[in-house]
Amino acid sequence: MTADLALIWPELILTIGGLITLMIGAFAGDRRVGLYQAVALLVLAGAAVAVVALFGTEASVFSGTLAVDGFGGFAKLIIYAASFVCIAIAPRYFGDTMRAEYSALIVFAALGMGIMASSRDLMTLYVGLELNSLASYVLASFMRGDDRSSEAGLKYFVLGALASGILLFGISLLYGFSGTTDFAGVAAAMTGEVDIGLLFGIVFVIAGLAFKISAVPFHMWTPDVYEGAPTPVTTFFASAPKVAAMALLVRVLIDAMGAEGPALAAWQQIIIFLSLASIILGAVGAIGQKNIKRLLAYSSINNVGFMLIGLAAGTQQGVEAVLTYLLVYVVTTIGAFLFVMQLRDADGRMVESIPAYAGLSKRQPGLAAAMAVFLFSLAAIPPLFGFWPKYLVFEAAVNAGLVPLAFAGVVVSVIGAFYYIAIVKTMYFDDEAEAAIRNDGSRVEGAVIAVSALWLSVIGYLFIPMLAVAAASAASVLF
Repeated sequence: MTADLALIWPELILTIGGLITLMIGAFAGDRRVGLYQAVALLVLAGAAVAVVALFGTEASVFSGTLAVDGFGGFAKLIIYAASFVCIAIAPRYFGDTMRAEYSALIVFAALGMGIMASSRDLMTLYVGLELNSLASYVLASFMRGDDRSSEAGLKYFVLGALASGILLFGISLLYGFSGTTDFAGVAAAMTGEVDIGLLFGIVFVIAGLAFKISAVPFHMWTPDVYEGAPTPVTTFFASAPKVAAMALLVRVLIDAMGAEGPALAAWQQIIIFLSLASIILGAVGAIGQKNIKRLLAYSSINNVGFMLIGLAAGTQQGVEAVLTYLLVYVVTTIGAFLFVMQLRDADGRMVESIPAYAGLSKRQPGLAAAMAVFLFSLAAIPPLFGFWPKYLVFEAAVNAGLVPLAFAGVVVSVIGAFYYIAIVKTMYFDDEAEAAIRNDGSRVEGAVIAVSALWLSVIGYLFIPMLAVAAASAASVLF
C-alpha cells in the first residue's frame, strides 16, 4: 500500500490541494481571490512536477487498476498545463463574481482527468470520468445570474447523465461476458472470435466515451455548452477534458480491446464512422456560424474527427500522431479562446459576434495577427505548425492501409479551411465595424497569446525531434 501511494503523488497532491482550496474559500471568503487562486496554481504546478519525476517509471498500482507510465504522464502534463491556464485567466473575466469553488472544481476535475488517463480497469475508468464530469457540470453553470450559463449547465448535465448511463451499460456487458473489469482480462476475452455480448459492450463503451470527446453523433451538447458557459470554462472544456477523454479512449481500445485480430476489426469500423461523421459535420456545421464560440465548438468536433483517423489506424504510429495532435490542438484552442476574451464593446461586454471583428487588423494588428495564426493552424495550412499533426495522422492511416479514410480527411480539410479563412478575411479585408471594440486583456493573457502564436509558427518545427521522442515513448507503453 505504501509503495502504491509513492507512485501516485500527482493524484495525492491534487486531492490535498483541492481540499485546502475549498477550506480557504470556506474560512477566508470569496474576497481572498488571489490566495486560493495561487494555491490552486501551485497545486497544479506541483502535480506536474510529480509527473515529470515519475517519468521512466512503468508500474501498476492498487491491484492493477491504475497505470503509472509514460502514456498517462504525457496526457497529464497537457491536462495540468491547460487547467493551470484556465485558472490563471479566470479572475479578470469573473470580476466580483469569482469564487473559490472555481479553482477547487478545476483542481478536482484535473484529478479525475488524471485518473482517466491512467485507468487500467473499467471501475477506475468510471470513477475518474464521473469526478471530472460532476465538476464540469457545475463549472458550465458557474454564472448563476446568466441564463445562458444556467442553460448550458442543465443541458450538459442531462446529456452527460445519459452518456454516463450508456457507458455504464457497456461496462456491465464487458464485465458480464469477460468475467473481469481489468483491461488485460477483457483483452484476453477478445483474443478469439468476439462474442456478440462483448461486441455490444464495445459499441456502448465507445458511444459513452464519444460523448466526452464530442464525436458525431454524440456532439449535440457541444455548440450550446461552449456558447453558454463562461469563456474561461469553455476554454477548459475545449482543452483539458478533451485530452483526458481521448487518452482514455485510446487506452481502452488499444489496451482493453486489442490492436490486432477480430477485436481490432470490431472497434476499427466504429472509429472510422465516428471520424468521418465528425470531420464532415464539424466542417459543414461551422460554415454558417456567426458566434465565434459556436464556430470553435464545431471546429473542436472537426478536429476530434482527425484525431480519430490516427486512432483508427490501430498502430503505434497512429497513437503517436494522436498524442502530437492533442498537444498542438490544445495550444491552438487556448490561444483562440484567449483572443475572444480580449475584446470588449463600449459597455464592457465580451464580443462574440464574428461580423463585429470587421477591420480588426486596423485597430488591433497584433491581436488580429495572432488570431490569424491560430485559425490557419487549425486549418492545417503550411508552414504553420498545425499542419504537422494532421500530416502525421494521415500518414499513419495510409501506412495502416486506410487510404480512403485519409483521402476523405484531406478533402474535408479543404472544406473546413473555408470558415477559418472567412474570419481572417473579416478581420483584414472588411470595412471596420461601426461599434468600437477595445482590447481589455491583461499582460499575462497577452503573453500566453504571443507565446502560443510564436510556437505555432515555423518555430514549432524546431521542437519536432523532442516531441517525436516523447510521443513515441508514451505510445510504446500500449504496444
